[in-house]
Amino acid sequence: MGLEVVIEEIRDKGKREAERIRQETQAEVNSILKTAQEKAERIKLAVDQDVERQKSHIMNQEVSAANLVVKRQLLNTQKDLLDQVYSVALSSIARLPEDVHRDVLKSLLSKAKAEIPEGIVHCNRRDSETLNRILAGDTTLKGYVAGKTVEIEGGIIIESTNGEIQIDYSYRTFLDEIWETGFKDASEILFG
Repeated sequence: MGLEVVIEEIRDKGKREAERIRQETQAEVNSILKTAQEKAERIKLAVDQDVERQKSHIMNQEVSAANLVVKRQLLNTQKDLLDQVYSVALSSIARLPEDVHRDVLKSLLSKAKAEIPEGIVHCNRRDSETLNRILAGDTTLKGYVAGKTVEIEGGIIIESTNGEIQIDYSYRTFLDEIWETGFKDASEILFG
């Protein structure tokens, strides 16, 4: 065999080896690219899912915050309405006819006698003459004297002669007691 045949054989062998290496390399490159593409798809899917979760979470937070604002505004509006009802009720009671206030004063004085038999009776300016007439005309109330007028819508405030005990029988106090016990019922009636 000649040198040329050996060289040709080496060349063919080299070409075949190079082609085999090229094919293996191409197969490996294709495999790496396929794996990378699959990994990229998984990452993209995971990112898309994460973005969707975050979007959902943010939307839920915004909806919750908006609902809270609406609820707070509703409660504030309801409170304002209840405050208006309270004020109207108190002023309506204060505007009752004089004979009603007179009867109430007599009743409250009789009730107070059991707790404070002698003392100073305070009332508002409107009822001061009526109170003086009641105290002067009822001998069972001889332990009471009329005191200064006070800023109340109606009713009386009685304090013992020594000043240690005071009873507040003002209209506002009674309305506050009713309001506290009936607040829930009033809210349900007004707002369902």
